[in-house]
Amino acid sequence: MHENIALMMQDIVKEYLLGDETFTALKHVNLTVGRGEFVSILGPSGSGKSTLMNIMGFLDMPTSGRYVFNENEIEGFDESELAFIRNKEIGFVFQSFHLLPRQTAFENVELPLIYAHIPTGERRRRVEAILQDVGLSDKMKHYPNQLSGGQQQRVAIARAMVTEPTLILADEPTGALDQKNGHQIMDLFMDLNAAGKTIIVITHDQSIASYASRTVHILDGEVFEEEGAHID
Repeated sequence: MHENIALMMQDIVKEYLLGDETFTALKHVNLTVGRGEFVSILGPSGSGKSTLMNIMGFLDMPTSGRYVFNENEIEGFDESELAFIRNKEIGFVFQSFHLLPRQTAFENVELPLIYAHIPTGERRRRVEAILQDVGLSDKMKHYPNQLSGGQQQRVAIARAMVTEPTLILADEPTGALDQKNGHQIMDLFMDLNAAGKTIIVITHDQSIASYASRTVHILDGEVFEEEGAHID
């Protein structure tokens, strides 16, 4: 099928019922992301970008349209199958770090591997390696309140990466950080992309979007390419 394509959306519509009114959050979105691409989705608050990310990550389902992820037609899957693919293939990074306050950096990163029933020795190897990759090998025993915002986001990225997903979905990953830390996090995403990871960053910030090799704009639920031409 489309073996070099990470995901493909064709004519995706997402509608919500608000009382007696129907609100259309996504309007016939067409978007293709290749394996190994680094794509930013740029749009203001309320543009539909978080709705789009939720559908990309199987956290929500479209009202209509076709979604192909890693050669899988998503429409045919039930919730347990979607959860399996989501947990195995997608790493999520959010604006708020979602770290467990009573768990160390090591334990926060280890958690997805425990859920995946990975043996203890392999868990330790993977966690130590990924924390070293994000520059935190000396912070493994630190708790979140002992880490800076930038360090906490690095832990969150390590947690997203430790299951070796094929796609990283990052929703406003620098939104809670100062400018210096935000750009350091984007440098880390660039390094991960250079190592072959497919990365999609959702942002409202042009300077953050510019780190990607390709920018897609979203406004009022419609998607446009960088030059402003509608994607066909």
